[in-house]
Amino acid sequence: MEEIEVNQSSESKEEEQRVWSWGAGTDGQLGTGCLQDELSPQLLHLPFSISTLACGGAHVLALTSCGRVFSWGRGTSGQLGRGDMVNSSYLKPISFFDGYSVTQLSAGWSHSGFVSDSGCLFTCGDGSFGQLGHGDYSSYCSPVKVSYFTNNNVQQIACGMRHSLVLLKDCLGNQVYGFGSGKRGQLGISKDKIRSVSLPQVTNGFEDVEIVGISANGDHSASLSANGHLYTWGKGFNKTSDSYIPQCLSSSLCFSKTALGWNHTLLLTVTRLYMTCSWQSSISVAGDGEVFMLGGSNHGVLSDPEKMSPAKPLSENSNEAALEKVSGLDDTKVVQIAAGAEHSALVTGNFQPSFFIYLSTYFSLAHLFSFLNAIADNGIIMTWGWGEHGQLGLGNTSDQTKPKAVSLDDEVQSNDASFQVYCGSGFTYAIRTLSLPSQT
Repeated sequence: MEEIEVNQSSESKEEEQRVWSWGAGTDGQLGTGCLQDELSPQLLHLPFSISTLACGGAHVLALTSCGRVFSWGRGTSGQLGRGDMVNSSYLKPISFFDGYSVTQLSAGWSHSGFVSDSGCLFTCGDGSFGQLGHGDYSSYCSPVKVSYFTNNNVQQIACGMRHSLVLLKDCLGNQVYGFGSGKRGQLGISKDKIRSVSLPQVTNGFEDVEIVGISANGDHSASLSANGHLYTWGKGFNKTSDSYIPQCLSSSLCFSKTALGWNHTLLLTVTRLYMTCSWQSSISVAGDGEVFMLGGSNHGVLSDPEKMSPAKPLSENSNEAALEKVSGLDDTKVVQIAAGAEHSALVTGNFQPSFFIYLSTYFSLAHLFSFLNAIADNGIIMTWGWGEHGQLGLGNTSDQTKPKAVSLDDEVQSNDASFQVYCGSGFTYAIRTLSLPSQT
């Protein structure tokens, strides 16, 4: 932690965290200890601080600020990684990782993936489609190292419904791999239909592209490049044909994040980016993060179709799903997005009208995105889409066609408070972290 001199003493910051969950809870995935749906946010009392969450079909993985990994929810396929195949409504650590430092994790429909600080990959849970990457179609109730990547440095894993994607560090050209079910093209490994593969294979189409992030959900796959371009493959959106090879979305917009659902994807933009070059690079970002989407309107998941405004024209013969802006967010600054099976969530932020970033030597969008994430993820949480299980947190089971604010009954209003939102298949989590100054 950086120390700042203040009157010959240093000032550090401590954190206070609150966590809420709501929506489908009959498998224990809400962590409340009760096996029932919750229509409104439920405050959890956790003995640890959460660094990040991964929400799957009906289970949750948590990485704590101390580097421990916890799991809870549905465990009938071994996806909780605790050595058994039973559900659990209580948060318990995965003891397998006591000797490891986990840096990233992902939860699929019924399988889980973990990446260590040394670049090793571990998976567990349902393997009936080969989605664990171990060369077989078996399920495992404890994490098993994916030996295929023994000589590689894994950066990220993304778990979908029955498939997985892996992003490697420093492997331009062979940086993205897929394994598991491939019947809709979600692996991106062949132009022909492939039922499934149980060992990782290189995803085609990225030979000259630097990929900085991957996403998987349902039968969809997506990635973002270092220059803000979106690539999608797998099940088509809006009744378009499936894509067996990654396709780059034709758009002048620059994207910083993507969130996949079963029938849609949300996209967050960085707008009006200016750069001047000198011995230092000066980058000015003005305007708001805007939310766009690809996909259908099942349960109103992508807002009100009659009020959507296309971001780009499409020809009559185009096989590309329309990219449209989410309505009801005029003059709203958005800094985070999340998607469940058929519901969506976002966090609004407090960008200044303009600000400047100075980077020595050179600049990349990947660095900029990290900077924006670190400084601007504060505000309110809004949800919309499918609401049958209360996953919108609005106190009812109605579907919503436009974003509505979720009340967390939180009295704290502070510029030092940041919010994060995570969506599982039919449930949602929110985390508020408040920085508290303390003298040492």
